[in-house]
Amino acid sequence: MNEEVTFILESTKENMQNAIFHLEKELVKIRAGKASPSMLSSVMVEYYGNMTPLSQMSNINTPDGRTLSVQPWEKQMISQIETAILNSNLGFNPMNNGEMVIINVPPLTEERRKQLVKQAKAEAEDAKVSIRSARQEGNKEVKALGVSEDLEKNAEIDIQELTNEFSNRVDQILEVKEAEIMKV
Repeated sequence: MNEEVTFILESTKENMQNAIFHLEKELVKIRAGKASPSMLSSVMVEYYGNMTPLSQMSNINTPDGRTLSVQPWEKQMISQIETAILNSNLGFNPMNNGEMVIINVPPLTEERRKQLVKQAKAEAEDAKVSIRSARQEGNKEVKALGVSEDLEKNAEIDIQELTNEFSNRVDQILEVKEAEIMKV
């Protein structure tokens, strides 16, 4: 196979891998039954005039499966952290004990679990769309090279195999997340 075609195949594979990474990152934000520090990854706090991610100004821990504790490095930031968590629309009700902010993560209702599964499926579909567009882009690039018909067909077959492989990975990742969300 010629070098340009090999480069296009590697580039296409990399784009598909990026779709998988993005999917995994997005699925971490979708909460399953247990508490996780990543649930607060989107919380921004005003810190000396700048909006700062909560994780850059405090330690976030999970003492047990239903509780998050946020211990700021500067105690005077507790009230701002509390306000930021309330304003983040995550559905949490933070409490502070003077030392840290404590968040009890309520158990999910059946209806909420179904909503979260729908959200996970939408993220998986977005990943599949990205994979298919990477396939389309790879096929276009191969056609633009003007290589022999046989080489072009072989490259298209290789790209389709990559597409199938990555689409199956998306399905597997979604299946695991769905089971995690629905587990009571």
